[in-house]
This record gives sequence, C-alpha cells and structure tokens, in this order.
Amino acid sequence: MKKLALFITWLALLIFAPSCQKKHEFYGFVYDQPAYDFKLTDQEGRQVSLSDYTRQGKIVVIFFGYTHCPDVCPTALTTLASMMKNLKEDERNKVQVLFISVDPERDTPSVLKGYVPFFYPTFVGLTGSQDEIKKVAKEYKVFYRKVKGESAAGYLIDHTATIYVVTPDMKIKLLYTPTKQSPEKMAKDMEYLLKS
Repeated sequence: MKKLALFITWLALLIFAPSCQKKHEFYGFVYDQPAYDFKLTDQEGRQVSLSDYTRQGKIVVIFFGYTHCPDVCPTALTTLASMMKNLKEDERNKVQVLFISVDPERDTPSVLKGYVPFFYPTFVGLTGSQDEIKKVAKEYKVFYRKVKGESAAGYLIDHTATIYVVTPDMKIKLLYTPTKQSPEKMAKDMEYLLKS
C-alpha cells in the first residue's frame, strides 16, 4: 500500500510539476511578428542578410541609428555592450548585434568599421543605398528624417530608438523602447530565449 501511495505521488509530480514552474515574464514588449529578411552591406563591404545570422541559430539584436548621432545611438550601443557582458561566453556567441545606419550618405562601411566595434568587438554595422535603407526601415516601421542641426558634424537625424530582437525562426520576438533598455533585464530575456 505504501509503495502504491509513493508511486501515485511520484506520478502526480511528474504530470503537474512542469505546469507549476514559473513562466518567464519578458521585460521587452512581446511582438512575435515575421522579420523582413533584408540584404545590406556590412562594415567589411560584404553583402549580408538577416538570415545569414539566424541560420546559424543566433538571436539577432537590431538597432537603427547613425554614427554622427550625439546621444541616443552611443547610449543604445553602450547598453547593448553591457547586455552582452551580462551573458555567459557561450551565450554571447549566440547573440549578434546589428547596427543599421539610417545615414548611408556618411556611414560608409569603413566609417561603420571604425565606430560600431568600438562599443563591442562582435557588433556589426550595416549600410546600403538610400533606397535599400528606406525599404528596411519601412518593413521594421522605423521612422527617420534629416534635420538641420547646429552640430559641427552637419545635419542630424531624428529616428526611432527601438531595439528589435529577432529569433532564429525569423520572428521579431521582442521590442525594447528607450525606457525599456536595461542591460541586465535584456540579458535575462536573451538567456531565456537561448534556452527555449
């Protein structure tokens, strides 16, 4: 009788334990929409597509910005670098950050190469023609426009400052608006996605 009671207890634990586990609550906004598979030029001058990275089983983190940006872009890239440092080495190898320039006029591959990896060595800068950038921005619902500025660098660009997370199944899984860009909490989301 004791053995039967133990068996029933063990069976109940086996059946119900997974449902009792605490479900991960994402810090970022869950979006879960198909990601547009763009093709752009990287900082080495090579043509690369989003799926080049997702096919390797990588989570791709995308930010749209420009190298002459005085504050928003350096802040976002610094945040993403901190997020990477909060991950274990094997996890970092499975996360690729892409910085897509909305200023192709000035952001040539060589300019991007001198800027983007400065924040973190594995970060990749992407550029393209005005039309290519416009198409990618439209697909990701990114707003950007050139504005006259008092900057020594010339014009400034107003742009969306959202961070996009694309999973290997080519879905935009999460969005991080500027108020949601916490490196520690973003790293927790990455850890969960890499395990699931």
